[in-house]
Amino acid sequence: MGASLGNGGGGSGRHRALAEINITPLVDVMLVLLIISMLAAPMLQKGITLDLPETETSKDITDPRTVVSVDREGRLRLNDQPVHPALLVQRMKALASGNPGDTVFLRADKLMPYGEVLNVMDMIRKAGVTRVALVTVPLPSPAKAPR
Repeated sequence: MGASLGNGGGGSGRHRALAEINITPLVDVMLVLLIISMLAAPMLQKGITLDLPETETSKDITDPRTVVSVDREGRLRLNDQPVHPALLVQRMKALASGNPGDTVFLRADKLMPYGEVLNVMDMIRKAGVTRVALVTVPLPSPAKAPR
């Protein structure tokens, strides 16, 4: 793309400077940043950690659409987003009016007082949700005794 700057020929050794920007390094850097962000995004999304109670009859939940969580401090979360109790009631009313048959899954830490868990369940049911399921985890399998 360079051209000689002479007056018509001859052996002038001067060349015009290349005025184009090489974007290949820029594209390389952008692709690396895109890959890093794609790999890091799932690690940033973590749910609320609860120590759920264990039961023998617990089953795997398939396709939970609405999950209400209560941690040890009594903080409420709706689908892993913090929510105020009054706002929880409003959102449950909207859910009950839009999808009356949907089940709301209630996750509560096993160290939460039973009465407080029932208060949250009562708020959900007062909003018009008729199906509330308590989430548990299966009991660990008993270790086999060595002979």
